[in-house]
Amino acid sequence: MSPTGMSNSTSISFSSAQRLVFTFLLALLIMVASVLSSDTAMPTQNMSHKERTELREEARDMFYHAYRAYMENAYPADELMPLSCKGRYRGVTPSRGDMDDILGNFSMTLVDTLDTLVLLGDFTEFEHAVKLVIRDVQFDSDIIVSVFETNIRMVGGLLSAHILSEYLQKQVDVMHWYKGELLEMARELGYRLLPAFNTSTGIPHARVNLRNGMKDPMLKKSRETCTACAGTILLEFAALSRLTGDPIFEVRAHAAMDALWKLRHRGSDLMGTVLNVHSGDWVRRDSGVGAGIDSYYEYLFKSYVLLGDDKYLARFNRHYNAVMKYVSEGPMLLDVLMHRPHAKSRNFMDSLLAFWPGLQVLSGDLKPAVQTHEMLYQVMQMHNLIPEAFTVDFQIHWGQHHLRPEFIESTYFLYRATGDHHYLQVGKRALKTLQQYAKVSCGYAAVNDVRTGKHEDRMDSFVLSETFKYLFLLFSEPQDLIINVDEFVFTTEAHLLPLSIAQLGNATFSFRQSDEHNVLDFMRTCPSSNKLFPEKVRKPLRNFITGSCPRTSSGKRLSALDFQASNADHLRAVYDMGITMVSVGDRSQGKAKSHEEGEMGLQFMQEMLELTKIQNMNQLAQLQAVAYATDEKLQDWTALMAGPSHFSPELIGEQFVEGDVILANPLRACSEKLNPVEDGADDARGKVLVAERGDCTFVSKARLAQKAGAVALIVCDNVPGSSGETQPMFAMSGDGTDDVLIPVVFMYNVEFSKLAAVMKRYEHPLRVRIMQMVEFKRWQLAKEGRQNGTTASAQKPDREL
Repeated sequence: MSPTGMSNSTSISFSSAQRLVFTFLLALLIMVASVLSSDTAMPTQNMSHKERTELREEARDMFYHAYRAYMENAYPADELMPLSCKGRYRGVTPSRGDMDDILGNFSMTLVDTLDTLVLLGDFTEFEHAVKLVIRDVQFDSDIIVSVFETNIRMVGGLLSAHILSEYLQKQVDVMHWYKGELLEMARELGYRLLPAFNTSTGIPHARVNLRNGMKDPMLKKSRETCTACAGTILLEFAALSRLTGDPIFEVRAHAAMDALWKLRHRGSDLMGTVLNVHSGDWVRRDSGVGAGIDSYYEYLFKSYVLLGDDKYLARFNRHYNAVMKYVSEGPMLLDVLMHRPHAKSRNFMDSLLAFWPGLQVLSGDLKPAVQTHEMLYQVMQMHNLIPEAFTVDFQIHWGQHHLRPEFIESTYFLYRATGDHHYLQVGKRALKTLQQYAKVSCGYAAVNDVRTGKHEDRMDSFVLSETFKYLFLLFSEPQDLIINVDEFVFTTEAHLLPLSIAQLGNATFSFRQSDEHNVLDFMRTCPSSNKLFPEKVRKPLRNFITGSCPRTSSGKRLSALDFQASNADHLRAVYDMGITMVSVGDRSQGKAKSHEEGEMGLQFMQEMLELTKIQNMNQLAQLQAVAYATDEKLQDWTALMAGPSHFSPELIGEQFVEGDVILANPLRACSEKLNPVEDGADDARGKVLVAERGDCTFVSKARLAQKAGAVALIVCDNVPGSSGETQPMFAMSGDGTDDVLIPVVFMYNVEFSKLAAVMKRYEHPLRVRIMQMVEFKRWQLAKEGRQNGTTASAQKPDREL
């Protein structure tokens, strides 16, 4: 269906004199793939029209199962709690700490979902929902919210719904009563976000009070924000300015993007993930494409597509080339340090990077998009659901699955660009997996751990606005849809902004090309056409996770010191030596290709054993100990292993913290009223507090424990059977604000169960010491030596922190 133009000043024209560049590029990719497919037998079985229609309708049913559960049990709350089958309200539902900054008591799920109703063709429900939003939603609340989340979910949702309301007026002859109310609501909300932009750099604060701006006492120490938080504003703010004629929003968003660009590392062209909004100094210099930075790259490219400003294409290309040079490792994307780009900053990937193949498709670089998507698909097959984070050997790092849309989004764009039915089959697998593992009687619940399948009482608004939307679009034919989606840009929250917004213009803003870019920044070579067809790219990666591929011998022996588990060539090299890297429980064996390769393998393993010894010593130095006496005379002590945190004081040498250990009340320690004595709870003052993982961030628990007067915090894992003996110990990360003054350590479930058993045996509170494990071992060895007459003395560490 071809939309017609609209006349009033706050409307936009859906038909244009010629196709825009973005649409042409996408059509060209589809055409090239189709031509190539005529000469190449497609190994993936084509999906019948009947099956595709059935899956489209199943995706529709999934949406309505979740939507009706929200409307009937949660509205006007911001979110549905699918296990409790009730709404999540800010200030009413128990706090989850910083996680609740997305909530503003403004019916977020409904606003976020409006345009999905139009895509599904449900104009009656859309009209009803718009009336509810106009009647019930208000923003004059004394609540601190995330600028980033409020912009992409609320401002974006209101703008998209406004645009589609006016479209339906003209094309479907409905909603004649609508007079632009949603646009006025978006403008009001935009003005409530603007105080966050009053910084010396122009980069907005991460949070703002909807009623009081930055005057809220809780925001006086606000200093830090993430790159994605500050760099994911422009699409919505530019559309808001051009639809209302009020330039301030677009001006502020452009200024923020310009300020971020100036903060890139001039040597690597990479960005960090957390920065100080006043000084512009980097707080975290990790650089990748996942959490904290992801949608900054997305908005650079899409700002060029939507607004036609060449400087954003040039900036995107500079960053993209840097990412592919330093971050990309074959199909994997591993964070590096922006100022030392050859140094990896972590050994795991987070699930948010699944958006990257979709962005690569839009920018025209299809081959690496196919490769990374294939790797992610294999991770999904391995664990049923893509975990929140996974290691370079594809084991689970963080086990949660929040029903995120990024992988399905990339699957959709790859199918649109290639026409390869493999991606329909991938989408089918994703859909059936959600039905099996996430569907509950009251909507769809996030999975707390993909290993156990345990649910979490959480259904984010993006499940309705993105996850089910992209599933529905994947299985839909163009003629199934009321609008031509090729004439729109999808925001990072999958809201629809029409390409013709560029025609409205913003006379107050100059789009003159900057002298900082040269012609090379606007160019990238096209992919080689003889390797473009996805199956040719996927085939060598078919067993990337579980097997290996043939390789050509380099003639140089791989040493254990040089070995990187993330390097596919290294993995193949050790396989050829007869060494097989397996998951626990896998008993398959490797066989050397030759006698020479076998000798190299033996030498490699000897080196690896030596390296392991060194690494074990380094890990021991980082391990923390929760020590306690096993006798009443306090002579015999034992210790349980614990992991450190990045945000709390480090216990060095003989330093320790000692206190009686008690359980937090509530156990997950996410409530402002922690261990209230007036309610009969144990007083936390001077105690070592134990809290269970979940519901809020590690650092939020630490701040609440500190506020309650605890001298230390032990966070215990919420996954039954988890153990430091079988799983790698990790350091808990914070949010960049160094205000925690008490030690915080992490214990897996098995280790904590031992501690809990001892606590139950004692009539009085158990007294524990938190210290370095290596120091505890040193003390134990000295004590044993004294008992054997080989050393003079052995005293417990006596330097309390």
